[in-house]
Amino acid sequence: MTRAMPRLELDFRRTRRAAPWAGWALLALALFFIGDLAHTYQGARASLASAEARLAKLGRPLDGARPGMRLRTATPEEITAARETYQRLAMPWNQLFTALESAATERVTLVAVEPDAKSGTVKISGEGRDYPAVLDYIVQLRGAPTLTGAHLVKHEQRQDGPQPSVAFSVAATWGEVKP
Repeated sequence: MTRAMPRLELDFRRTRRAAPWAGWALLALALFFIGDLAHTYQGARASLASAEARLAKLGRPLDGARPGMRLRTATPEEITAARETYQRLAMPWNQLFTALESAATERVTLVAVEPDAKSGTVKISGEGRDYPAVLDYIVQLRGAPTLTGAHLVKHEQRQDGPQPSVAFSVAATWGEVKP
């Protein structure tokens, strides 16, 4: 015994009317939001104006120092540290990273990059799949315009991983772009 399914009556052409009050409610909400925003803006402007007036009354001290405050002179160690920091920041970091990225190959993996901004040198440590891959990487580094005198400092054949590899260290002078 099979049962007959009731017939579905679908009317895709009929449209439902939207609630007439929804548009007015959204308009009222938007107007309330705009009013609140204007009130907050006016409060912020008034607060800024009073803060500027207080600052003008106090007089603006030089270099952020308070009136009557005695300025401390820097110690020689602080001056040296500031000078070294400036030297590190003034080095062409983007050019160093560009040189390292342009010399990159799939057969060599970098492990560490140790730049010394004071002496203008950089030590690059990595692992290559084989000795020719390491030599090819050094040739690529020598072609970089930022690095000069790239040379192999040490290398070591490793058998500890799934595939043998060559651990290496390269030293180079890092600084101004060569012509």
